[in-house]
Amino acid sequence: MSPSLIFNLHLVLGYVAWLLCTVAYIHPKLKEMNPVNAQRVIATLHSFRFFGLVFILPGVVGHNLPQGFAPFAAYGDFATGLLAILALLAVRFRIIFWPLVVGFNVVGAIDILVDYYHGVRLNLPAVSGDLGSTYAIVVIYVPLLMITHVISLSLMLRSRKTAGAIVRNAVAS
Repeated sequence: MSPSLIFNLHLVLGYVAWLLCTVAYIHPKLKEMNPVNAQRVIATLHSFRFFGLVFILPGVVGHNLPQGFAPFAAYGDFATGLLAILALLAVRFRIIFWPLVVGFNVVGAIDILVDYYHGVRLNLPAVSGDLGSTYAIVVIYVPLLMITHVISLSLMLRSRKTAGAIVRNAVAS
């Protein structure tokens, strides 16, 4: 099998495995939690995204890695991680917490989507061996991150609809 095929297979199977795990274990637990605690769990996972700076650490990735890929991936992860940490620090101040939760999810999801775009445009699968140890981040950790962004945003929409329904019922009675 070619490196491109192996890389793409790993990436797809990373999503499949995390989706199966998420549907069976993670999402049901998050839905049972109050909205703040569920978002704290997700923010805690994303607070480790500072580790994405490893993409620009000399000696970790190979010299043949396309130059347009690593800096955006590194700094996008770093920004997302900082926003997630700030959200965790601001949990007692809901007026600050919720915008930070939205922020780390939007920035993080855009980061991953743009990284995929750069990866395709720069033919990253063909040189995926040059990801070095960061290969595991891309095929194991990133699928979970993207899935939890989707869950976080859907939980926020659901809790907003629920809060709206409670307010409407209270006003009607």
